[in-house]
Amino acid sequence: MPHHHTPHQHAPHHHTPRRRRTVRRFLAPSAGLATGLLVTGLLAAPTHVQSRSDTGPGRGAQLGTTAGAVGDARYEPGPCPRTPEPVEALEGARCGTLTVPENRAGPSRRTIRLGVAIVPAVAATAKSDPIVWLAGGPGDDAVGEAQMAIDGGLNRDRDVIFMSQRGTYSADPDLLCPDIDEFNARVVGLVYDAPSTQRLHVEATKACRDKLVARGIDLSAYNDTESAADYEDLRTALGIKQWNLFGISYGTHLALVSMRLHPEGLRSVGIDGILPPSKAGSAMTWSSARQGFDGLFKACAEQPACNKRYPNLSATFDRLVRELEAEPVTTTVTLPGSDQPVKVVLDGGALVNWMTSATHVAPQVPAALDELANGKPQRIARQWAGGKLSPAAMGRVAHGLSYGVFCSEWTPYESEAQALRGGQEAFPTFPRSVQAQAPQLTFLRPDCDAWNIPPAAPSIRDVTRGDIPTLALSGGFDSQTGADNGPYVARTLSRAKVVTVPYEPHVVFATSKCAQAITVSFFDTPDAPRTECLKGLQPPAFEIGP
Repeated sequence: MPHHHTPHQHAPHHHTPRRRRTVRRFLAPSAGLATGLLVTGLLAAPTHVQSRSDTGPGRGAQLGTTAGAVGDARYEPGPCPRTPEPVEALEGARCGTLTVPENRAGPSRRTIRLGVAIVPAVAATAKSDPIVWLAGGPGDDAVGEAQMAIDGGLNRDRDVIFMSQRGTYSADPDLLCPDIDEFNARVVGLVYDAPSTQRLHVEATKACRDKLVARGIDLSAYNDTESAADYEDLRTALGIKQWNLFGISYGTHLALVSMRLHPEGLRSVGIDGILPPSKAGSAMTWSSARQGFDGLFKACAEQPACNKRYPNLSATFDRLVRELEAEPVTTTVTLPGSDQPVKVVLDGGALVNWMTSATHVAPQVPAALDELANGKPQRIARQWAGGKLSPAAMGRVAHGLSYGVFCSEWTPYESEAQALRGGQEAFPTFPRSVQAQAPQLTFLRPDCDAWNIPPAAPSIRDVTRGDIPTLALSGGFDSQTGADNGPYVARTLSRAKVVTVPYEPHVVFATSKCAQAITVSFFDTPDAPRTECLKGLQPPAFEIGP
């Protein structure tokens, strides 16, 4: 979901559960967590097979091998975009660069460059409507997520297109701000919810802002409206009549905006870990946390061994949040691959943010909470710090894009009182200091005051309506974008299929073979995805401690 710090991460690589990072986290699951860490969708085209040359950029041409231009945008083939580590799935990709205006509404003629990678279909003859992968965050780079998409089978008989969203890792300019990541790593040794931590966080945000402005970047141009136009320009420049979108976490937010602003080029849309622009903000984040936590607690209660060993887990968690907020626990841990001791402070806010990510390692959660309740905070401390201090949490997230979305599209349309009420309604027993900082969006309002960009047009909060076939996927343990967002978006999408995959965390495509199979079948037959694999799914076997 929103990673505030960014909406999220994927299972494989992880984002920290921290504010900014946090948001990202939304997106992707917590890969990090697993090792010790964690980090946020109108017209149907025929589905029969066509050779790519039927509707592609000229007879026999392969997508992305020829230059194309539309208006002020142009596509040029070239080297593949940079990624933090080598991505095997990109080895056979056709790549290039899309050059677009930085601000289509502004007077400046400044342009920006977005990296594009097109992974070819496995089938000898690809269907003419490729799939476009929209990454999470806001602030994650789609090109770096290519392995997840390809491992899930998305390129069976369609090319899959990955473009670095404006401001992200392989775009030029990038809006990364590693100083914020370094501060988020320091926060593990500070009281998370403290006013002094907030002051330092806002200082890091303002320092990031000042550096970007000094580079001549127009911070108000990094948002969903401009990004949706970037993708539409890419579609036109590549000569593609219609394509399909698949968005994860924050990518679902961008997909839903794209459906509203540019429906004509869309055959179908899959959204996984749904973040509706009309609801996005702190109150929704609290509601999602409640749903994901309750799903996990209920699964434990329904397993006799888990219920006997860890009774009333929800009450235990609530009590621990209150106790830690009143009296934070300080411990020292060592992280995998390092012999340096790390000081970790756990207060109520840190525990809530850990839990939001920990649904990615659900089998461990009951035992970890029980250990904490019995004076052994090390497992939770190691996971909390691991997420923030992981190399994957440093210099990867485009905080300039994160704040561009949050501060123009979210905070202007949710008051402080509405945000607080969201925490009070979801978790009435939590201390007010915890309720005031939504998970993954810690200090969002003061950060946005420092970011100082104008609000987006109110229409950014409009509900998406239409008849584009849509697959609305959620996980039953998703504590970042709650499963109730599926039925919510489907109310105004007449051809939406709502699927909740039980026992899975945020972004089910990353962790569930069943979700991958449903998604691939949806792109084959958007009005009739095959969901029979849901019937056999079993809850996780929870770890039972001594």
